[in-house]
Amino acid sequence: MIPVLIAGLLAMVAGVVIGPKFIELLRTRNLGQQIRAEGPATHVVKQGTPTMGGLLILASAVVPFLALSQYTAEGLTVLFIVLGCASIGFTDDYLKIRRRHSLGLPGRWKMVGLAVVTVIAALMLNESASFTTEVYVPVAGWTLDLSAGYYALLFLLIAGTVNGANLTDGIDGLAAGVVVIILLTFLAIAGIAWLRSGDPGARSDTLLDIATLAAALIGGTIGFLWYNAFPAEVIMGDTGSFALGGAIAGFAIVTGTEILLPLVAGIFVIEVMSLIIQVVSFKRTGRRVFLIAPIHHHFEMKAWSETKIMVRFWIVCAIFCASGFALFYRDFLQFVLPS
Repeated sequence: MIPVLIAGLLAMVAGVVIGPKFIELLRTRNLGQQIRAEGPATHVVKQGTPTMGGLLILASAVVPFLALSQYTAEGLTVLFIVLGCASIGFTDDYLKIRRRHSLGLPGRWKMVGLAVVTVIAALMLNESASFTTEVYVPVAGWTLDLSAGYYALLFLLIAGTVNGANLTDGIDGLAAGVVVIILLTFLAIAGIAWLRSGDPGARSDTLLDIATLAAALIGGTIGFLWYNAFPAEVIMGDTGSFALGGAIAGFAIVTGTEILLPLVAGIFVIEVMSLIIQVVSFKRTGRRVFLIAPIHHHFEMKAWSETKIMVRFWIVCAIFCASGFALFYRDFLQFVLPS
């Protein structure tokens, strides 16, 4: 596991060291966040805060991973999903800045982009000897072969997680901290599975590769969080939230824990559902369930501080992740990926 530790440490140090110059570069190029007019009034002060901080995460994480990677099909597939989703988010951020408006890339084009990422990722996975269209359902003990339907599931996982991560990115430090906790869970899943995958000399390169990429992304996100904690000096933007959401979905796919993703990423589910409930309720009854959606803004309107919301969401996220890891340890280790 030495490459895993080195990748995480290098990415974290790189993020902290590069951060100040990166933030200054964003400021000099006037690459600032555009705030939604309908958002909380307290967010007006965030207008112009350097955005596209996801580029800092990627720069810090990708280089250590490539230097230490085993270059397995699964590891490279997750990396592609990360970079593919990041490119969609970058386009959205760029259009917002260029237009000086909080609306960037239209939603339909984001979904088209995510569909393209899904198709290419599926083709890459098909090159892996361990690829299967089967999905295991814990507790019930069912193994379901979805056949062609599995590819539709891939799109739902990637698109849903990306949008969940994007909605969660609304308070300083919130999304970055939640993502670190979720990625730590997938690092633990890959690490435990790697330790259980055979004798020391014959353990799975695939699992080691997955763990190395997870560690690099954790390190890069922690380095970014150093400057994103309240009050934020830089915001990850859609570049970062799309990339990290894609990474989380990718790890669930390559570790065969697709069914656990809604639990491990439970905070994302809550954020998405709060918005759906708000929209449906308002359209049907003219009433709002929440003061404002997604739900973390609701607590802002109730005069909770950003730090209080952030820490409590982190705690809830940790509970979800611990529950997901417990289910993995109990039910999934029998399906450890072969080397």
